[in-house]
Amino acid sequence: MRSLARVIFAVVALFVVAVTVTLVVRSRSARVEPIGPALTTADLQVKEVDLEEEAKGVRWRLKAEQALIYDEAGVTKLRKPVANVYQRDRAWTIVGDEGELDRNTNNVEVRNNVVVTSDDGLRLETSVLRWQADERRLWTDAPVLLSRSGSVVRGTGLEVRMADETATVSGRVRASFVSSSSNGARQ
Repeated sequence: MRSLARVIFAVVALFVVAVTVTLVVRSRSARVEPIGPALTTADLQVKEVDLEEEAKGVRWRLKAEQALIYDEAGVTKLRKPVANVYQRDRAWTIVGDEGELDRNTNNVEVRNNVVVTSDDGLRLETSVLRWQADERRLWTDAPVLLSRSGSVVRGTGLEVRMADETATVSGRVRASFVSSSSNGARQ
């Protein structure tokens, strides 16, 4: 019986030593990062995208670090998109970390750190912003922050209808407005 106990003890001790050696070797070995671009299933990859178009009195320019084009799905994914939109009486710049264009519907979604600025000082910040082309509707159901000249409006969503020229901030809305008096002092 004593020899059986010694054998079991020896097997357990050997197992513990083997596991310890394996863990130490794996924790000290260098990790090798892959070299080159990440693999993708996209049909086409384009770096340094720069497109410009004019239609119905609106000119726009789209730049992006990279575009991944998926022909069968009809989708183009963008990394670091920057869109400049020029209308007759105003201009807008839209930036985000990533975006997606549905080429079948022309619907667009910009995500992560989305900032929209206009040439008249309006600024919109949100985490996602969508353009629904057939309704000419810009919207988000994510929290928004609108600001201009010290005035701030916060809400839990936004809908802009271009045809009606209406904008609605939804959810629990908080606003603070700053006005200038005739002598230049802020109130």
